[in-house]
Amino acid sequence: MALGRDGKVISLLVCGVQIGKSNVMLRAFSLLFMLACLCHRGALADITDGNSEHLKREHSLIKPYQGVGTSSTPLWDFSGNTLLTSQYVRLTPDERSKQGSIWNRVPCFLKDWELHVQFKVHGSGKKNLHGDGIGIWYTKERLHHGPVFGSKDNFHGLAIFIDTYPNDEATDRSFPYISTMVNNGSLTYDHGKDGRLSELGGCSAEIRNRDHDTYLAIRYSKGRLTVMVDVEDRNEWKECIDVSGVRLPTGYFFGASAATGDLSDNHDIISMKLYQLMVEHTPEEENVDWTKIEPSVSLLKSPKDNIDDPTGNFRSAPLTGWKVFLLLLCALLGIVVCAVVGAVVFQKRQERNKRFY
Repeated sequence: MALGRDGKVISLLVCGVQIGKSNVMLRAFSLLFMLACLCHRGALADITDGNSEHLKREHSLIKPYQGVGTSSTPLWDFSGNTLLTSQYVRLTPDERSKQGSIWNRVPCFLKDWELHVQFKVHGSGKKNLHGDGIGIWYTKERLHHGPVFGSKDNFHGLAIFIDTYPNDEATDRSFPYISTMVNNGSLTYDHGKDGRLSELGGCSAEIRNRDHDTYLAIRYSKGRLTVMVDVEDRNEWKECIDVSGVRLPTGYFFGASAATGDLSDNHDIISMKLYQLMVEHTPEEENVDWTKIEPSVSLLKSPKDNIDDPTGNFRSAPLTGWKVFLLLLCALLGIVVCAVVGAVVFQKRQERNKRFY
């Protein structure tokens, strides 16, 4: 199944086959196969359709930008080396030791939302001779310069990092690398380890020096954080991060920042569009003061206890629809193999017994 950036299903593989009533085992297998496919469909089909009725313009940065050539717009503040043009917001030029950021002036009080970021990272540097990357933020603090992709460390809230340079020489990851972090102010981002100690999940994505713009979707709904990417400009989202048990308060600010060091790149934001998700909450959830919630994540292990695998994903990451499907498929194949072997053994014993009569 493929899912476009507008959230509409482009194609769907029809799961299930017509089988004879006599073959009960295959019927059961087909039923479980269809259920697994539906589970996977549900995991992806909840990306918003980009309906303009749900677009929150007070939290969105869309062309044509207002106040071109000035240091701010009615809804957004710009700082550092940020340059506002008619076509893009350049957070940093392709020059060394630059920082820049944009921050929404209006705090967001939505419980469920989805942010679509259209961006472009490009420069003259060759492989591993460019840096450092972009941070997409939903935080309590705003307009604070710092060492974490141009913004402050020990922040309160959510950050998505688009890291283009591997600082850890022993890393087995492929860069650029997208990762996520939730912080209550107590965690420090470790640049030397590329944020591994505090990372909740991530994926590699070839976003640099593309001939087209690249896209990132960040969805937060009912404690589930999902990050999707479209780096091929095929109008299809691909899952990058899926974490459950995330608690984020309302009243924080959206923003984006970038930084360069000894190496550099152009870091451009073309648009940031925030959509309200229409989600029902229980009476107990509605009675909670969401502005007082502390940013946190309910994990079986602390992020510091997680062990990376070669793909950069944590082994304690939640099961996705495909992982559930593969587990069911392996279990069913095991049952089928055991049943076939048992039937063959039973038949041979019957034939052997017949020869004695």
